[in-house]
Amino acid sequence: MIRPSVIAGCAILVSSMGLTGCALLSTPEPVQLYRFGETGAASVSTAQVASPIQVRLRNVEFPGASRGDRILGVVGLEAAYIGGARWVSPAQQLFSQGIESAFGDQARTVRLIGQQELTPVTRILDIDVRTFEARYATAGAAPVVTISGRVRLLRFPERTILAEDIITIEEAASVNRVSAIAEAFDQASREFNSQLVSWTEANAAR
Repeated sequence: MIRPSVIAGCAILVSSMGLTGCALLSTPEPVQLYRFGETGAASVSTAQVASPIQVRLRNVEFPGASRGDRILGVVGLEAAYIGGARWVSPAQQLFSQGIESAFGDQARTVRLIGQQELTPVTRILDIDVRTFEARYATAGAAPVVTISGRVRLLRFPERTILAEDIITIEEAASVNRVSAIAEAFDQASREFNSQLVSWTEANAAR
């Protein structure tokens, strides 16, 4: 549990954003690594239509303080990285992989095309994640993981906007413990991706 004195009594510099705060959770080394967003095992994909709409995924944008491998926590106006834990890869990379995994598992009428594929497309999916953090109502409370992003679907090659929306997911951690917080990030990102797939399929045929 976070003690109020822990946050009040120490400070670290969040170099990418110039934010200050202190480690919200402190555990002995070695640092525990976590991942989120992917299914983790092969699953049976839903059958696609004969000619799915080809949608290219642009590079997913991420807030500077959250895009790396550290887990960002926020208490009021203070922001700090959670001590003793990191993502196994940069969060921006894991999030993109989770999106591709979700489309592979759930999509029926569209096919997501990755950055390296040369397949011709008629749609472009643009995702700008604005919030990716664990929010504490008070020091020591179990946080609520919040993921919010603007999503846009563009017609290609015209690049006109077919649809635009904001997807916001909140998932409360069961307790104020690193493993529970990582699990909340995993659940929130999976729900974000599931809603993203449904939204994309609902708008891609316009």
